[in-house]
Amino acid sequence: MACNRASFAPAGIFVDAANPILLKTDELGRIEIVERDGVRMIRRDVRAARWWAWLAAHRAAAREARALARLAGIDGVPALLGWDGCELLRSYIVGAPMQQARPRERGYYRDALRLLARLHRRGIVHNDLAKEPNWLVRADGRPALVDFQLAWTRGRRGRLFRLLAREDLRHLLKHKRTYCAEALSARQRAILDTPAPPSRLWRATGKRLYKLVARRVFGYWDNEGKGRVRD
Repeated sequence: MACNRASFAPAGIFVDAANPILLKTDELGRIEIVERDGVRMIRRDVRAARWWAWLAAHRAAAREARALARLAGIDGVPALLGWDGCELLRSYIVGAPMQQARPRERGYYRDALRLLARLHRRGIVHNDLAKEPNWLVRADGRPALVDFQLAWTRGRRGRLFRLLAREDLRHLLKHKRTYCAEALSARQRAILDTPAPPSRLWRATGKRLYKLVARRVFGYWDNEGKGRVRD
């Protein structure tokens, strides 16, 4: 299928893919670290998706491109470098995923709350913050967020937006409870104890099916979010 050029791609982006570093490959395509003139960047290639998953992979990449374009200039979010309908390029953020770094400093969570607030002010909800690999701990201890393929990008800040934004917050607080529980405030504990109605409905109905599909089809297990490496 041909790739349509989009307005996201600035002129002059030509990536040297001679020695890519594979991060993940599954039914939705490949994610690699590539270099251009010695500068590292992340490439999501939906051309490698299974034929039956190509449309879903394309939509997910397009959604990520829209989210990153709207979040341009926010520290802690990758910069969008290009999206041509088949290949998404974003800046590489040096850091360790949360499940490896296990951040226990209060400052990390204060900064993470501020980062979430910046996303929500731009009209973006991440929608996938339960996964620890989507939270990075940078070398200076500050947070960063990656993987915006499920993000809310409609921009409208109605009731549904507010519910989803609250779930972003609740998932961050769940991680804080895991690694830095003593820093939880009474209000934060109350938020943890009262998931939004859509979340309660999801856990009672669709979550089991989601886990079954994620594990059996994509090879995702527990909180790693890596996916199987396929041939």
